[in-house]
Amino acid sequence: MPQAVYTLTKEYKRRICEWIIHLNFSDGYTSNLSRCVDIKELRMHDMKSHDYHIFMQKLTPIAFREMLPKPMRSALTEVSLLFQILCSTLLDVNKVQELEVSIATILCNLEKIFPLAFFD
Repeated sequence: MPQAVYTLTKEYKRRICEWIIHLNFSDGYTSNLSRCVDIKELRMHDMKSHDYHIFMQKLTPIAFREMLPKPMRSALTEVSLLFQILCSTLLDVNKVQELEVSIATILCNLEKIFPLAFFD
């Protein structure tokens, strides 16, 4: 069977891990993400919940922009923006109402890419 469209090759995984190792943030923004990267197994581990939030909200659209097809990139960017709006310190009622309308579209775009079992 062919690989799924969302599966990254070893080279892409290596590039993302190396990119994360070289990321620098200001003090207190996030922990040292380079400690969470296992370059031998090409995976991340032991991230704190705040680090996951930063990765989902800020880094996901940047990390995968050159590696994934455009429909998948745009779906991940939409999810990232959704998390950014929901997790912000101040909620704008207008933005939340816009999200309420667009959430169905975002989910449909994700269902076109990922198998339905992904959402359980």
